[in-house]
Amino acid sequence: MNWTKSIRTRMSEKLSWENLLPSEQPVYVSSLVYSFGVFTLSSLVFCIASGVIMAAKGPLWYQYSGLGEFLRSIHFWSVQAFFFFMTMHLVVQFFMGSWREGRTVTWVIGVLSFGISVVDAFTGYLSRGDFFSQWNQVQSKDAFNGAGMDGFLNILNNGQVYGIHIVVLPFILFILVGWHLLAVRSKGVVPPYPARLKKKDGV
Repeated sequence: MNWTKSIRTRMSEKLSWENLLPSEQPVYVSSLVYSFGVFTLSSLVFCIASGVIMAAKGPLWYQYSGLGEFLRSIHFWSVQAFFFFMTMHLVVQFFMGSWREGRTVTWVIGVLSFGISVVDAFTGYLSRGDFFSQWNQVQSKDAFNGAGMDGFLNILNNGQVYGIHIVVLPFILFILVGWHLLAVRSKGVVPPYPARLKKKDGV
């Protein structure tokens, strides 16, 4: 069996249409704690859509036109919503033990997505071009150099930071989120912990 046939066979076994597009879900999925992942994904769609338009129009458009400032506000608040829901999703899934029953890969990919999102948000703050971003650039320069990243990343180079923010990190995040979703669809959502029944005296 060659590698293409092996991959096709494994994907067809684990990613059936019933797993990818289920028509029914367990009753516990209707709880709010299972909705933070969907809210995170919805906020990410607004982040990407507004970011693509801003990148296409350029900084002169979104800094000096009314419509551009409005879209810039949408991008800013969608990022706030994205991190709020993603943090809630991470905390809730941690206390639910979402790595149970063979879901370790799903958990690890989700944590990696959180880390890449933090770095992408940081490069976004550095790309604003105001005094706040310039101060952060200078202050973070020594940290990046001390981490040994000065050989391929100059945090004071605005063009390099902007390219990383709108191309490199979103591309990595897109792959991780897609992988995370496929893992969730393959293994299903993690069920709640079973209830602990109090033992009666003498039983």
